[in-house]
Amino acid sequence: MKARLDKLLEVLARRIQVLKVSRDVTARTQESIGDLNRKHLLREQMRTIQKELGEGDDSAEEIDELDKAITEARMPAEVDKVARKEVKRLSRMSDASGESSMVRTYLEWLTELPWASDADPAIDPIIDIAEARRVLDQDHFGLEKVKKRILEYLAVRKLNPFGRSPILSFVRPPGVGKTSLGQSIAKATGRKFVRISLGGVHDEAEIRGHRRTYVGALPGNIIQSLRKVGTSNTVMMLDEVDKLGAGGFHGDPASALLEVLDPEQNTTFRDTYLAVPFDLSRVMFLCTANVLDTIPGPLRDRREIIHLPGYTAQEKLQIARRYLVARQWAANGGARRTACRHHDRDVAGAQ
Repeated sequence: MKARLDKLLEVLARRIQVLKVSRDVTARTQESIGDLNRKHLLREQMRTIQKELGEGDDSAEEIDELDKAITEARMPAEVDKVARKEVKRLSRMSDASGESSMVRTYLEWLTELPWASDADPAIDPIIDIAEARRVLDQDHFGLEKVKKRILEYLAVRKLNPFGRSPILSFVRPPGVGKTSLGQSIAKATGRKFVRISLGGVHDEAEIRGHRRTYVGALPGNIIQSLRKVGTSNTVMMLDEVDKLGAGGFHGDPASALLEVLDPEQNTTFRDTYLAVPFDLSRVMFLCTANVLDTIPGPLRDRREIIHLPGYTAQEKLQIARRYLVARQWAANGGARRTACRHHDRDVAGAQ
């Protein structure tokens, strides 16, 4: 009998311990739920008080501003759907959430990109071939074959602005004016000029961007440059393509450029950060390189190679007379010295 009672007491004691633990867990759960309900109730009361005072709700105002910005950005239907879905997600998040900051940054990038210029042909600048010829002659001496090919390229672009033009690539050792040719083309066509230096770039994310899950993630240099200039009707020069780093742990940037420079693919270029297609067909891409040997074959085949000839001694003399002397004179304060000399002469004459 005593053994049975001892066994019963042991079972009851174990059961009492289980009930105590269960009660503690239930009490803590109810306390946690009660705290969440309390915070939610206080937050709703605060919103009601702000509304009564006429101060409004900052979160609601921010959501309204984002909705307005999305409408004004005139995004394609697919991108607009993604943006509004992210706005709904943001409206359900707490301001203290780390993800809310990431979503806000993402929406800011979407709303500040030049989507409208991709769909509006009226924004495309009118190309004046005669003016383009004048600008090229004014900025560069010689290079007649190169200028002729550039004018042919601009003439075709003028006749068919929505056509798939080849990607011009200027190849020559340093110092023959490859980058300045791109600036002259931008000035001649009334477009903004953007230069992206690719020398030493060894990370594919520099072209395609990072995933949003990473801390400090950003789009690639292509999308960043378009956001900076505010239009996709721009001249974008990819400088030093032959000096791209080799593919490795961080991916192959040369392979990432294939989609950017292929007219068949860049109409739906997909940056990893944006995760939505962006039309790059309105961008006038130009490339520069010193040699062709280090450029991968698939990337080289997507461009039209234009070899810039070297200058003769007579041409170098004319370049020095027409451009370099005046530039060095201005850089070393020549105009200021001339003005000071005239001033001193006038003062001496007055005395």
